[in-house]
Order: sequence, then C-alpha cells, then structure tokens
Amino acid sequence: MIDFGFLHVIDILGTFSFAVSGAFFAMEKKLDPFGVLILSFVTAIGGGTLRDMMIGNLPVGWLRDETATIVIFIGAIGSMFFGQWLKKINATLFLFDALGLGLFTIIGIEKGMELNFSVGVCIALGTITASFGGVIRDVLLNNVPLVFRKEIYALASIIGGLIYYLLKQSALNDDAAKIICILLILIIRLLAVKYKLSLPVAYSKNKKDETHDLPG
Repeated sequence: MIDFGFLHVIDILGTFSFAVSGAFFAMEKKLDPFGVLILSFVTAIGGGTLRDMMIGNLPVGWLRDETATIVIFIGAIGSMFFGQWLKKINATLFLFDALGLGLFTIIGIEKGMELNFSVGVCIALGTITASFGGVIRDVLLNNVPLVFRKEIYALASIIGGLIYYLLKQSALNDDAAKIICILLILIIRLLAVKYKLSLPVAYSKNKKDETHDLPG
C-alpha cells in the first residue's frame, strides 16, 4: 500500500501531470469540456488501472482513494481555464507528459517490489503504469499511440526503471533514488526529441512513406 510520504506525493504529481497532458491533447483536437475531462481521466488512471487488474489489486486504486479523482478534476479544469495563456502548448504538453512518465514508472515498480516480483516484472509494471494511459488516450483520439511509434518513449521508462531498481539495491537514500529516476527519464525524453533519437523501424521504407510527426 502506498504510504503518505514521498511516494504518495509522487503519485499525486504523476496523476496531475498526466491529467494535464490528457487535457492538452484533447484541447488540441478541439473536444468539448466533457471530452477534455474524459481524456484527462483515462490518461491519468489508465495505466494504473491495468496494472492493478493484472496483479489482482482490486478494487483498483482510484476507486479506493478519491484523491486521484479530485486531482484529475483540478488538472482538467485548470487546463481548460488557463491553457489559453500558455504560449507554447506543445512544449508544455511534452513537459507534463515526460514528467508523468517518470513519476508513474516509479509507482509501478514499487507495486511490483512490494509483491516481490522479479526485476523484469517490476520494470514491466512500471512501463505499463507509465505508458498505457497514453495508449488509451491516443486510441480515443484516433492517433497511433506514441509508445508504438519509433520515437523513444517506453524505452525511457524501461531504462529509468532499471536504474531505479538497481539504486534501490544500493545504500542510496530511497527518495534520492526516486528523484534520479524521474530526472533520468525526463532527460532521455528531452534528448530523444531534441536530437531526433529513435529506435530503428521494423520495416523498410522509401521516401514516399516518410512522415514528419511532431513530438508528443
């Protein structure tokens, strides 16, 4: 069970970050307020819900703690009211999405470690928690999910999660390990977008197949 210390703060920040990210994606598609709220909700709790169902942690977390719902409402409504004053929506959206990726990676790994799962399973749970809310969001918006494209996204979560797991086995302070993991994932995402780093595609393409997607 998540305590009310630093990990609980991370959970709240991750929920808020993904709620804002979902709201911005919805506003880019010009959805109505109800659509913005729904996208905020599924982005923020989608990965955690899938994780809890997989490990049998039922009812899922947000059904047992109303804090998540309140944070999502605040994030969605705040985005609708103040989003118009944000001059660089794409940059802001990217920042919140990358921050949520790092924060929720930790939450998922911690859940796995509490149940004494292997390192591979723990990292998988971290990646699912961090990524699959965005998958549901993109599917609802009729976009190819970012995690399935060549841009480095889930890989950032996997690398950060592995480093976090290793740091947890060391004498390093627990909170320091969490901060390092979050910053590492954020930096990987920033470098991947800035320098257009990506995984090799799984098909051969010619010039007419090339697209120029903006970073999500």
